[in-house]
Amino acid sequence: MSVAIIIPARFASTRYPGKPLVALQGVSGLKQTLIERSWRAAMQVSGVDRVVVATDDDRIKSEAESFGAEVVMTSTDCQNGTERCAQAHAEMGGGYEIVVNLQGDAPLTPHWFVEDLISGLRQDPDAMIATPVLETNGAALNGFLNDRRHGRVGGTTAVFNRKNHALYFSKEVIPFTSQNYDDAAITPIFHHVGVYAYRPEPLAAYPGWQQGPLEKLEGLEQLRFMENGHSVLCIQVAAKGRQFWELNNPEDVEKLQDMMRQMGVE
Repeated sequence: MSVAIIIPARFASTRYPGKPLVALQGVSGLKQTLIERSWRAAMQVSGVDRVVVATDDDRIKSEAESFGAEVVMTSTDCQNGTERCAQAHAEMGGGYEIVVNLQGDAPLTPHWFVEDLISGLRQDPDAMIATPVLETNGAALNGFLNDRRHGRVGGTTAVFNRKNHALYFSKEVIPFTSQNYDDAAITPIFHHVGVYAYRPEPLAAYPGWQQGPLEKLEGLEQLRFMENGHSVLCIQVAAKGRQFWELNNPEDVEKLQDMMRQMGVE
């Protein structure tokens, strides 16, 4: 199956305008913009035929082209990364059997997360979309719960059935558990990682569907697939000691740079 990775990137982020152009410094002192580091992460994924940056902003286009990325321009009307990927895939002429949305604010996403998604989607003919989930330990769960107690969204969680098809995704911590967990203990909570692999048919249909009540309430784009009857496959992935985080707010810059230093990322 032919595979394309699309990296959606917009300048007008509500929480952090211009974040694709923010420079992140690695352990050696090397500074590269968020969009460049995301593109380089995509280029490490094996078995991919094409990698493009999809944006609606000439500043991001210019930056991406400066380090050799292919760029597809998309509309400012795209409501989320999935809509931008759908438009970009159409602009590319379509034809790819799997389209991966590797979001442009997650430069530390391990390549095997994406490779596992592609493999899982190929093996499950009933699934239209695949996305990674991580088993959490007590430290991660307690961090999520602490964020919620202070009114912050610390991550998205997922619940799924015995076939690993999603039942729901939420910015609340689900399922509920009253048990206390030591930092190293494994918990029943799964952290959803915002990477997606789509079959082209539901991806093309996605922008034509209205936002449903669950997507509006949670602010989670993948719920639109579920609200329109499409199955989302949750692929359990292994961190293998790697840390990762999305850059959503200005205060995340130092957190990402700390992770990069700890992992020896240039």
